Amino acid sequence: MTTPLEPGLYIVATPIGNLGDITLRAAEVLRSVAAIACEDTRVTGKLLHHLEIKQRLIRYDDHASEATRDHLLGIAAGEALALVSDAGTPLISDPGYKLVRAARERGIAVTSLPGASAATIALTLSGLPSDRFLFAGFLPNKEKARRDILTELGAVKATLVFYETAPRLADSLAAIAEVLPGREASVARELTKKFEECRTGSPAELIAHYEAHPPKGEIVLLIGPPGETAPGEGVDVDALLRAALETDKASQAAGKVAKATGLDRKALYARALELK
Repeated sequence: MTTPLEPGLYIVATPIGNLGDITLRAAEVLRSVAAIACEDTRVTGKLLHHLEIKQRLIRYDDHASEATRDHLLGIAAGEALALVSDAGTPLISDPGYKLVRAARERGIAVTSLPGASAATIALTLSGLPSDRFLFAGFLPNKEKARRDILTELGAVKATLVFYETAPRLADSLAAIAEVLPGREASVARELTKKFEECRTGSPAELIAHYEAHPPKGEIVLLIGPPGETAPGEGVDVDALLRAALETDKASQAAGKVAKATGLDRKALYARALELK
């Protein structure tokens, strides 16, 4: 006999591939709540079928209306409501932030159940430093925005973790090679599934591999932290400046390269004017 759950919002992590990774507690909560808010009722329906659970499903994704959110909060105020994503831990590049924030503002109890997360699984597989890491969601689609983010985060002394899609992988690896030369990278894909893979090397090596073996499935892309070297050591400054000058003014290009390399901005600005 199951113990009735207290009213509130229950954030439930679900498997990212292998359905056997559901926790006993997660299954019990999904079985006991009044309803489940989910991204895609078909995806969550398959998980519930595997667990032999019948539940009321309410679609809640990035496009959900305020009325839908209010409806869910009304349920959570008097009964137990679960929030799941299609895979992994909700809110980690998935919907749910606004719902959780609104629940807390209304004094509704919020409970989070630990479970699978592609970002942390990839980090443990990669062999890159894991004592400090920064998760930054998906890299931007557009080339300039992607380079800008890599430049901005490149000076952070931590392993960088991004989500990526197979069609964009080569472009992202090329941007890493250009903006953060000399950095080690990892590509983790099909995590927890039959064809799980985690490959670590230089961006050029990874590009060559995936040109010969086009990737499928969802991807976690990781970039090793900057090495303990003197500012600018081993970096082709002119190449970085030329790349930045394709889209930016000399002052802006110098600022970006200074942030990425630790070199003096004034000296970089003078060199950018020469190159331009």
